[in-house]
Amino acid sequence: DPNMVEDVTLIRALRDSNIPKFLAPDIPLFNAILRDLFPGVEVPTIDYGQVKKYIEAKLVEDSLQVEGPFVGKIIQLHETMVVRHGVMLVGVTAVGKTTCSTILGNAFTQMKDDQVSGGWEKVDRYTLNPKSITMGELYGEFNLMTQEWTDGIISTIVREACNAVAAGDTAKKWICCDGPVDAIWIESMNTVLDDNKTLCLNNGERIKLPATMTMMFEVNDLAVASPATVSRCGMVYLEPVYLGWRPLAKSWAATVIDKRFEGVGAKVLDLMEQLIDPALTFIRKECKEHIVSVDVNLTSSFCSLVDSMLREEHGVTP
Repeated sequence: DPNMVEDVTLIRALRDSNIPKFLAPDIPLFNAILRDLFPGVEVPTIDYGQVKKYIEAKLVEDSLQVEGPFVGKIIQLHETMVVRHGVMLVGVTAVGKTTCSTILGNAFTQMKDDQVSGGWEKVDRYTLNPKSITMGELYGEFNLMTQEWTDGIISTIVREACNAVAAGDTAKKWICCDGPVDAIWIESMNTVLDDNKTLCLNNGERIKLPATMTMMFEVNDLAVASPATVSRCGMVYLEPVYLGWRPLAKSWAATVIDKRFEGVGAKVLDLMEQLIDPALTFIRKECKEHIVSVDVNLTSSFCSLVDSMLREEHGVTP
């Protein structure tokens, strides 16, 4: 908007680039600092209209709960991807990292199919775990006997994407590396993540990434990532506070319990509201875990256990 006040433009730029990477307790402090720096400036609320509507529709379609803070995180991922071609989704297990990117991709694809105005394109996702394979299988390697070069998974995907763009394909390509960041393999991504957008292979080949390609990383933490890598990526930090265990319980009650015993799901949810929080508090304060768990993980295990017992073969009837 060329008529927007300069202060508002600056506040939005500061807010949109920083809030996605902040912890939940830090966001009110950041907003307070902005209010002190720009007293009396009102920033209009952004209407995401169609994007938000399609995101919520895809969540419902996948039998997931529409939680406002989580939808906000999906929109933050979208905003980050507009300005960065390398994005890191950071957070512990079961905070919705994969769901966040999957729902956004599905929403864009549906908007393209429905011919919504705004230049939306279909999204092709390629998901891999970089730690499950060797560096040679990831980027490519020479055969020590024959000196023959064999492409790795990432180099093959990038090459195919380049060929597709040359053939006129306008679909967006998202390469999603779902696994721990390791100083060994992530450093080879530095030329991909900076402004060069070039994949450099050991055989001397340099592949320029097309504008439609995005590198996405779903990681638990950035303990071993170097500042060079982190500074090249946009960050979206997801915390358990944005979802918690209740959306999981609601979806489980609606898709499992209510279908098996009609009308019982609400009663099961009521009992879970009474019991889950005290049980989790007791586990965290009084128990020792040999394998670290998160609240959603324990709740999911509880739901699976109850699911295995609430069956007609065990004498449980409506």
